[in-house]
Amino acid sequence: MVRELTYTQALNEALREEMRRDERVIVFGEDVAVYGGAYRVTSGLLEEFGPERVFDTPISEAAIVGMAIGAALMNLRPVAEIMYMDFLTISTDQLVTHAAKARFMSGGQVKLPLVVRTQYSLGRAHACQHSQFLASWFLSVPGLKVVLPSTPKDAKGLLKSAIRDENPVLFIEAGVLYRTKGPVPEEEYTIPLEKCDVKRLGRDITIVAVSRTVLEALKAADTLSKENGIEAEVIDLVSIQPIDYETIVRSVEKTGKLVIADDSVKTGGISAEISAYISEYAFNLLEAPVIRVNSPSMPVPFSPSLEKEYMVNAEKIIKAVKQIV
Repeated sequence: MVRELTYTQALNEALREEMRRDERVIVFGEDVAVYGGAYRVTSGLLEEFGPERVFDTPISEAAIVGMAIGAALMNLRPVAEIMYMDFLTISTDQLVTHAAKARFMSGGQVKLPLVVRTQYSLGRAHACQHSQFLASWFLSVPGLKVVLPSTPKDAKGLLKSAIRDENPVLFIEAGVLYRTKGPVPEEEYTIPLEKCDVKRLGRDITIVAVSRTVLEALKAADTLSKENGIEAEVIDLVSIQPIDYETIVRSVEKTGKLVIADDSVKTGGISAEISAYISEYAFNLLEAPVIRVNSPSMPVPFSPSLEKEYMVNAEKIIKAVKQIV
């Protein structure tokens, strides 16, 4: 029988296993050591590995990512935490201008094995300055890998792969997923950073989703199957830099229809990029227009009821599917 872990527990286990496997792995960020992390992901690491490998930093995102770059250049494998995704904006210079460019500018001589973990708090009533989903900002940053796990199993396997990778990885978690539970194998495993995961097979329509919206897409697919006889194929993007277009195109070739659901706003979002690619390279496979399900182009409301209306959900995905099936 496969055991079940929460998303938080899976991440914590991945960190423990990688720190035991490789003494070069270090963990740092705001409140990650003594307190055990704002979301308890780093709970107990200080006690097991000591203050030289797990330590708190000042409240300076620029310093945290800058320190991670320096540590990686000195042959360590840092895992730095940025408490809220919104504050990645403060560290963009280090992450985008320096971390993502080091291997290219050195002709491949320099390796930069660092992970920046962060989370977005959409759905937790943390207001507009703590709930932004900015993943699409990093779509146009060559040299930076960007992954977004949707399940506890994926969270563990992808984090282990990210830590072992020789390139900088932005690892984006969804705050609303921390308490979700799912099966996680006890044996050693990793998950490739660059591949989509077909979470559900179907013949009538392809639904592409990422992070939190994967669970909403799966709910939508189950409802469509039971109530309408529509069998949707659900693809978890897993990575948005790079994007595994091969898997998406293969699915669209089978179904002829595509709905894309993600938490970014529609203008310049993840769904916009995928839609553009399909229109350019696989237009002849489509039997209907691509439909995107996104957050509205406005700041996230603080009111829980308004935030709920703001968010992508199964009902909105079902509505989109019915427009073209």
